[in-house]
Amino acid sequence: MPDEFNMSMRKFLKQVGVTSQQAIEEALRNSDAAGKTYSVKAVVTIEELGMTHEVTGEIKGDA
Repeated sequence: MPDEFNMSMRKFLKQVGVTSQQAIEEALRNSDAAGKTYSVKAVVTIEELGMTHEVTGEIKGDA
């Protein structure tokens, strides 16, 4: 893949990771998250390509 593609892909994924972490941390701070486990799902969609990618997992609140 061309360098321009790789750079734009990395920039997008970094933005997704950083902003998602910030949003999750804020939501946990504003809740009673101690010791609880939350199901989480991330969805990336490229409508023009008809592509949807889902990642699921769990996040545990601080004890």
